[in-house]
Amino acid sequence: MKPLLIATHNLHKKEEIQQILGSDFCVKSLSDMDLHEEIVEDGDSFEANALIKAKYCFEKTGIPSVGDDSGLVVNALDGRPGIYSARYAGNHDFEKNIAKVLEEMKGKENRSAYFITVLCLYDEQGARFFEGRVEGHLLTENKGHQGFGYDPIFVPNGYDKTFAEMPSEDKNKISHRKKAFDLFLKNL
Repeated sequence: MKPLLIATHNLHKKEEIQQILGSDFCVKSLSDMDLHEEIVEDGDSFEANALIKAKYCFEKTGIPSVGDDSGLVVNALDGRPGIYSARYAGNHDFEKNIAKVLEEMKGKENRSAYFITVLCLYDEQGARFFEGRVEGHLLTENKGHQGFGYDPIFVPNGYDKTFAEMPSEDKNKISHRKKAFDLFLKNL
């Protein structure tokens, strides 16, 4: 199994990535590597933030590292919350973040949105980027208890359930993160 350091402390994200990559990789998190200093994501794009995280991890450990930056992009909100998705109304307080998006969407007919993940693999060869997107639309209220983040208000195109209503195995077959990691695997 190839070691791969994922620039996250989020156990849900680590488990999701391990499930997507399967048994060829041994996915490690920042917590597993005892790296606890905050990585400042001050980039102006998903790519810049992914690079900051991946490069930091590789420089600290020498292990091939993946930084990702993901977010919800809402067309009627001019792309918000975008790169600020995790801290839109409160740092990683997704109840407040969802409430803010739903409030801003009141009265809007265009409810189209997409989830995006940009991965940066950083190793001896430098940086390589992989992008995945899932198009869909936003509901007017939360539905479901699976997943995390904005999953309770996002319905992917072609489905009648939110990501939060889907079993994780189903979500992981179609998610933005899955699409980005499919490109990652194809290019390795």
